Amino acid sequence: MKIKIIALGKIKEKFLKDGIEEFLKRLTSYATVEVVELVPIEIRDENLTAKALEQEGLKILDNIKQDSYVITLEIQGKQLSSEEFAQKINEISISGINELVFVIGSSCGISPIVSQRANFKLSISKMTFLHQFARLLLIEQIYRAFKILKKETYHK
Repeated sequence: MKIKIIALGKIKEKFLKDGIEEFLKRLTSYATVEVVELVPIEIRDENLTAKALEQEGLKILDNIKQDSYVITLEIQGKQLSSEEFAQKINEISISGINELVFVIGSSCGISPIVSQRANFKLSISKMTFLHQFARLLLIEQIYRAFKILKKETYHK
């Protein structure tokens, strides 16, 4: 299975980059993972947030194939345990889907047009995290999901 993570913004903090790289390296045994970093639209006027989200949304959709299964990370999405997340990935995998796409919006959220395209909306937590943490948390949970599915010892 191919996994694509589309994220707005670059990771600048070294400790986050190191963690992300470590889990991406570990994931190579289980899946092909591509990270696509898009430049977020700079918002200078809060009244233009909706317009910026729309522009970001169009850039995101340009990177999604028609037959891809899309999971967006959204505050109002469904929360899953690690085991439930692993099962979700397994269901997608055995359904014949070739590409699973995760979308992490900007710090202003995710465009309604991208949310509408989603096959599933996922919430990492009810807690608020720094935006850049979402990528590390997601990649670690994808890795954990594969370890669970393979019945390997990482997951406790």
